[in-house]
Amino acid sequence: MEKQLFLILHSALLWWWSSITIFEAYLQNQTDLLTLASFKNAIHKDPFRVLSSWNDSTYHCEWQGVLCSRRHPGRVTSLDLRSQGLEGLLSSHVGNLSFLRILFLQNNSFHSEIPPQIGNLLRLRVLVLSNNSFGGPIPSNLSRCSNLETLNLIDNQLVGGIHSDLSSLTRLKGLGLAKNSLVGPIPRSIGNLSLLQKLSLRANVLSGEIPEELSKLKRLTFFALSSNKLIGEVPAGLLNISDIVSFDVGDNQLRGNFLNDVSIASPSLYRLHAYVNLFTGMIPSALTNFTGLGMLSLDQNNFHGPIPKNLGRLKGLYKITLSYNQLQDDLSFISSLVNCSNLNAIDMQGNLFHGSLPRSFSNLSNSIEWIFMSDNQIQGSIPLALRNLFNLSFWDLSNNFLTDCIPHSIGALSNLQKLGLGGNRLTGEIPSSIGNITSLNALDLSSNIFQGHIPQSLGNCKQLIMLDLSDNNLIGSIPIEIMGLSSLSIILSLANNNLGGSLPLQVGSLKNLGILDLSYNRLTGLIPTSISECLVLERLYLEANSFHGQIPEALRPLQGLQELDLSNNNFSGPIPSFLARLLLLKYLNLSFNQLEGQVPEGGVFLNASSVSLYGNTELCGGVPDLKLPLCKSPSSKKSSSTKARVIYVVAGSLSCLALLLLCLSIFYRKKKQTTTNASTSLSFENQFLRISYEQLLRATNRFSKTNLIGKGRYGTVYKGILDGGAMVATKVLNLMQRGASRSFISECRTLGTIRHRNLVKILSVCSAWTFVAMTSKL
Repeated sequence: MEKQLFLILHSALLWWWSSITIFEAYLQNQTDLLTLASFKNAIHKDPFRVLSSWNDSTYHCEWQGVLCSRRHPGRVTSLDLRSQGLEGLLSSHVGNLSFLRILFLQNNSFHSEIPPQIGNLLRLRVLVLSNNSFGGPIPSNLSRCSNLETLNLIDNQLVGGIHSDLSSLTRLKGLGLAKNSLVGPIPRSIGNLSLLQKLSLRANVLSGEIPEELSKLKRLTFFALSSNKLIGEVPAGLLNISDIVSFDVGDNQLRGNFLNDVSIASPSLYRLHAYVNLFTGMIPSALTNFTGLGMLSLDQNNFHGPIPKNLGRLKGLYKITLSYNQLQDDLSFISSLVNCSNLNAIDMQGNLFHGSLPRSFSNLSNSIEWIFMSDNQIQGSIPLALRNLFNLSFWDLSNNFLTDCIPHSIGALSNLQKLGLGGNRLTGEIPSSIGNITSLNALDLSSNIFQGHIPQSLGNCKQLIMLDLSDNNLIGSIPIEIMGLSSLSIILSLANNNLGGSLPLQVGSLKNLGILDLSYNRLTGLIPTSISECLVLERLYLEANSFHGQIPEALRPLQGLQELDLSNNNFSGPIPSFLARLLLLKYLNLSFNQLEGQVPEGGVFLNASSVSLYGNTELCGGVPDLKLPLCKSPSSKKSSSTKARVIYVVAGSLSCLALLLLCLSIFYRKKKQTTTNASTSLSFENQFLRISYEQLLRATNRFSKTNLIGKGRYGTVYKGILDGGAMVATKVLNLMQRGASRSFISECRTLGTIRHRNLVKILSVCSAWTFVAMTSKL
C-alpha cells in the first residue's frame, strides 16, 4: 500500500515538474513570437511583402528570414532580412531575443537610433546593420555582447565618438564603422583586439593621430582609415604586418615618408593607398618587394625625385597612380612596365616628367584602358605604332610640349572614349582617321598649331559629347557633319581659328548642347533661325566675327541662356526686348556693333556690370549706370524740326549774301590767277614726301615689336627713323577689320584740315592692294 502511494506521489511530482518546464518553454516561445510581432509592427514599408508570411497561420520559426534553434525549439537564433527594402524603426523589443546569434538587416531603410536593448543579446556573434539610415551614437552597451565577432555599422548616419569600451569585445574579428559622421580620436584600446582582421573607419570625421597600438594587430588583413582628418605620421610597423592585404590611409593630413619604414615587405599586400596627404620623400625601390602589389595610389602628395626603374618586378600591377606630386624623371621607367601584363591604368599627370615617349610605350599591356600623362614637360612626337593599345579608353597627353603630326594610326584605337591632346605644339592637319574612333565621346585638340580643314569624318563620331578644336589655324567652313552631331551636350568650341563662311543651318541639330563657342573667326551672314531649336544652350559665344543683320528672334526660345556674347560683329537695328525676359541671363556683351535705339530696362539690363554696349553710338536710354544719352521724346523731335526750318531760312539768306560777295571778288581773283597757279603747283609738290613700302620696312625694322607704339581697333602704330634721320610714326591699317578703310579716309580728312599743336602732321601715305599705311611726323 505504501509502495503504491509512493509511486502515485512520484508520478504526480514528475507531471508537475514537466508541466512547469513545458509552461516555461511555452512562455519563452511566446516571448520570441511577441518580439517578432513587435519587430513587424515597427516596419511601415514592406515593398516586397517579405513580412506577409509573418502571421498566426504559420509557425514563427517558418517565417521568412527567421531561423530557430534545434536544441531549443521555438527560440530564434538568426534573423536575416537583408536587402528587402524595409523602412521603419528597429524595435527595442529585439533585445528579448536572448538566443539570437546572427542579425542581418543591411541594405534597408531603417532609421532613428539603434536601440540600446541590443546590448542584451549576450549570445550575439554577427551584427550587420550597414547601409541604412540609423542615427545617433553607437550604443555604449554593445560592449556587453562579449561573443560578438562581426560588428558592421557601415554607411549610416551615426554621430559621436568611438567608445573605448569596444575593446572589451575580445572575440571581434571585423569592425566596420565607415561612412558615418563619427568624430574624435581613434581609441588606443582598439589595439587590444588581438583577433581583429578587418578594421574600416574610413569616411568619417575622425581626428588626431593614428595610435601606435594599432601596429599590434598582427592578424590584420584589411585596414581603411581614408577620408578623415587624421594628422601626424603613420606608425612604423603597420606596413610590416605580414598578412596585410589592403592598406588605405588616403585623403587625410598625414605627413612624413612612411614608405621608408618598410622593413619586411608583405607579399600579400595588394592595395596600397596613400593619396591626398602631405607625404614627402622619394619613392623607394624597396617598394617593389611587395611582389603581390596590384594597386598603388600615391597621388596628390609631395613625393619627389625619380621613379624606381624596377617597377616591372610587380608582375601583377593593375593600377599605378602618381599624379600631382613633384616627381622629376624621364620616361624610361615605362619600359619596365611592359612586364606588367595586367596593367590597366597609369596616372602620372601633374608632375615634372620630361623627355619623349619611348618606343616601348607601344608595347604596354594590351589590357591597358587608362593613360593620364597631362600637365608635364613631355616632348617629341606621338609614337607611330599604336595598334597594340586597342583596349585604350582614356588617353590624356594635354598640356605638354608634343610636336609633329598626329599619326594616322591613331584611328586604330577603336575603343577610345576620351582623347586629350590640347595645349601642345602639334602641327599638320587633323587626321581624318580619328573619324574611325566611333566610340569617342570627348575630343580635345585645342591650343595647338593644326592647319587645314576640319575633317568631315568627325561626323562619324556619333557619341561625341565634347569637341574642342579652339586656338588653332584651321580654315575653311564649318562642316555640316559636325553641326549635325546631336550627341554633343557639353561643349562645341571652334573659337580662335580662321574659319569662314556662314553658320550652317544644321546648328539646330545641337538640341542637347550646353556651350557653343564660335568666337574669333571669320564667319559671315545671318544667324540661322534654326538656332531656336538649341533649347538647352546655356552659353553662346559668337563675338569677333562678321555676322550682320538684326539680332534674330530665333534667340527668344533659348530661355536657359546664361551668357551671350555677340560683340565685334555687324549687327544693326534695335536691341530686341526679349533679351530682358531671359531670366537666367547673367552676362550680355553687344559691344562694337551698329545697334541703335532705346536700351531695354528689365532683366539683365538692370545690372550695368553684366552688360557691355560699348561702340554702339546710336544707343540711348537704359539704366543710369550704363551712362548712355537720353532718348529723344516725340515732342522734342517736333520742336527740333521747327528749329531746323528756321535755320534753313536764315542759312539761305546768308548764302545769297555770300554769293553776291563772291561775284564781286571774281574779277580780283582772275588778275592773280597766273602767279597763284604756279606757286600752288610748287607748294603741292613739296607738301608730301614720297615714301615707299621698302623705306617703311627699313624705318620700322620690318615692323618689329620693339618699335610698337600702340594698337587700336583698326590698326597698329610703329615708331620709325627714315633714311634722312627724321623720326616718324607709321600707322598700318588692319584691312581685315570691317570699316578700317572708311576710318582711314575719315582720319586723313580730319588731320588734313585741322591744325593744332597737339596734332601730328601727315607726311605721306603708302597704299597697295594688301597694305595701307599713314606716316606722320613725331
